[in-house]
Amino acid sequence: MGAVIMHNVVSVDGFIADANDQVGPLFDWYVNGDVEIIDGGQIKVSQASADYVKTTWAGIGSMVIGRHLFDITNGWEGVPPAGDHVIVVSHRPRPDDWHPGGLHPVHPRQQQASYYFISDVARAIAKAKELAGERTVAVAAGDVGGQALALGLVDEVGMDVVPVVFGSGKRYFGSVDTQHLLEDPDTVIQGDRVLHLRYRVRR
Repeated sequence: MGAVIMHNVVSVDGFIADANDQVGPLFDWYVNGDVEIIDGGQIKVSQASADYVKTTWAGIGSMVIGRHLFDITNGWEGVPPAGDHVIVVSHRPRPDDWHPGGLHPVHPRQQQASYYFISDVARAIAKAKELAGERTVAVAAGDVGGQALALGLVDEVGMDVVPVVFGSGKRYFGSVDTQHLLEDPDTVIQGDRVLHLRYRVRR
């Protein structure tokens, strides 16, 4: 089975958005370069970031996200940034009126992903691992990622750290309130206005 990696873009003080779900300059590095991550897409980053992100996204088989992220992105119109399957952790079922179609303007992939709505984090991770096979399971940081970490289901923590201090907002680790030791970072890549880090979770 592939690794389960908790990931998000994050401020240096540990926030993935402000209290109003605004990301401010967190995603600026996605458009401050001249190298496309996906041919024909709007994302253009530095060469260092492109090499890292392309490899990371290519390895993702499935994504696990919360219902809030699904709602604010409209499920990426059925075409997520990476992976062939999306598991939404939600007590509410798939919306009856959600009929994604067409290509996402930022991620113009040809094939839509399959979507599953599961109410339990542990079962969502298990389903994602089953669907991903030998590929990576990417878990969105925040409340769902924090729950997965607290349950011991996360193998690695990935952060794209942007040099900004938010002061308050939505925490990268959600409601985690106990100590979790990580190994020294095995990935440290400096992009333009972003630092890509990857840590294994110490068992």
